[in-house]
Amino acid sequence: MGLTVYWTQFAENKLEDIYTYYKYKAGKRVAAKLVDELVDASINLDQSPYIGQREEFLSDRLQEFRYIVHKNYKIIYWIDIPNQMLLISNVFDSRQNPDKIKRTP
Repeated sequence: MGLTVYWTQFAENKLEDIYTYYKYKAGKRVAAKLVDELVDASINLDQSPYIGQREEFLSDRLQEFRYIVHKNYKIIYWIDIPNQMLLISNVFDSRQNPDKIKRTP
């Protein structure tokens, strides 16, 4: 399909939060590795954007949000076909209360 993948500022901030948490909890190397893995998990979305499941907690939104899972994290995104873009909106720790996912912009 050849979409361009963009990370929203909100999603980038979540990656920074994850890095900061794991940097103090497990060290810089572990934190960097996890963030790299999360980014790498999104790489093939441009070619297979419908591989992710629909996010039911965001079904009331205008966009159709989907997600893929890496470890304990949901990488939440939506597809903007007219503009040939895939926007990653959030990186959500699935161990949290699922209602918090509605903070996704």
